[in-house]
Amino acid sequence: MRPHGYFKLPELQTSSWLTAYCLFSQVRTIWFRRIQSSTRFQIFAVQRLRKQNISKWDSNMSIRMECTSQNRCGELAPSSFFHHTVYSEIEEVGWEHLVKSAEDLTSLSFRILDKRGRVHIMEIQLDESYPKCPPSISADVPHIFKLEWSVNSRLKDVVLQFQEHLGKLQEFWSTLDDIDQSLWVVDPKQPHHATSYRQISIGNDCFLMLFINANDPRSLPECRFMSSDPKVNSLRRIWRRNCKRWMKDKSFLENLATALETQLPGPPNIQQNDQQVECGICYAQCLPIDDELGARSGSGTDYTCDNNNCRRGFHSLCLGDWLRSITTTRQSFNVLFGNCPYCSEPVAVKINSKK
Repeated sequence: MRPHGYFKLPELQTSSWLTAYCLFSQVRTIWFRRIQSSTRFQIFAVQRLRKQNISKWDSNMSIRMECTSQNRCGELAPSSFFHHTVYSEIEEVGWEHLVKSAEDLTSLSFRILDKRGRVHIMEIQLDESYPKCPPSISADVPHIFKLEWSVNSRLKDVVLQFQEHLGKLQEFWSTLDDIDQSLWVVDPKQPHHATSYRQISIGNDCFLMLFINANDPRSLPECRFMSSDPKVNSLRRIWRRNCKRWMKDKSFLENLATALETQLPGPPNIQQNDQQVECGICYAQCLPIDDELGARSGSGTDYTCDNNNCRRGFHSLCLGDWLRSITTTRQSFNVLFGNCPYCSEPVAVKINSKK
């Protein structure tokens, strides 16, 4: 016997062997992968033929072939069920959200947008016993959520729970966006969604490291002053004195200015207000004066890429027209979601915006 239900057929030219083969063929149709000689099999077959017990030999051979075939099917069945299950569940989520997958489908990556148009990649690891065994999840977020799972759960349930988790982190990311846009952030240069700290310049070669609580971003942050200048000691004393005045009903930036008793410097490019920014698409500082443009006629750039290493300015009208020409752009209500033409970071522009 050979694996997968095949066996070696001896090269016998006797009439007895031909008779046995014909009888065996009438009972079962056999597909031969290869015909090889086997001395042991010849001896075995001749002994069986001499005893004229062909029917019993045929029965034994059939049982052996069926057992081997059943074992092989038993090995393939779980794998086939796993692949069929995963394919059907990806279909439910939407193939347009799948950005990467392993050949054996044990690893999947989905692209998910949050309410503000930020792009998130959720990686899912599946065990071959799925869905009995829950998947493992990783993503670029401050902390991962606790997955609620049962044998009846599906991949779409994972996506829904992840989207719910993203919803709870919106205020956290909005707070960090306000810091990035309004203060002089020196580190990190390219923040990730999981990054919860910001190092800002507060002037006079003094720096402040802020650690934002992802679960309560409006609360008093943990902070660390860094400088070789003696003035930093004075800032520490001011912070200790005023930190009790931190109020959650005020914005993070307002609380920070109150606690430090000073107006913090903004990003270097924002400080240069006297320089008109050119649009990164039409390369003009102002839109043409045209009655069809309405209130936007002759206006300057009104949209800036959020990426600190880019900060490219655009007319929202030009950026909207450019996004419409890109096939990967998504539209939700009156908002276009796409990527910056310079750094590929996510951008979101309102249609017919009058910013």
